Amino acid sequence: MAWTRDDFTYLTPIPTRWNDNDMLGHVNNVIYYSYFEAVVVRFLMEKCGVDWGEDRYIPYAAENLCRYKKPVAFPEELVGAMRIDKIGNTSFTYDLALFSQKWEEPAAEGHWVHVFVDRETERPVPIPENIRSQLTEFQK
Repeated sequence: MAWTRDDFTYLTPIPTRWNDNDMLGHVNNVIYYSYFEAVVVRFLMEKCGVDWGEDRYIPYAAENLCRYKKPVAFPEELVGAMRIDKIGNTSFTYDLALFSQKWEEPAAEGHWVHVFVDRETERPVPIPENIRSQLTEFQK
């Protein structure tokens, strides 16, 4: 079953840029990962209060995946969509999608896994409770 925007709990605009296009005239595949990262980082800052420069416990990317469904190109405005899939002790998984204004189904879909670590030791730590409570609000 294909995902729709309604399957997600967090949506944010993602503008494409002229230099995102490759010689084939569509957004280069590696750029999709930067779009996913923008969705994840914005969510963590806006909804969870993560301060990437100052917090003692910070999320590190452990895994990510992108499935390309349909090509997009500048100057499209995309919608980045995210929901929390799984929450463990030290890690959690996002489901992600990018929607074009042209189609109901996603242009790309994937996932991202973050592990919380101590900034100094870079060892996994339990997800801070204030962040865990926010994550549960965005589970679907």
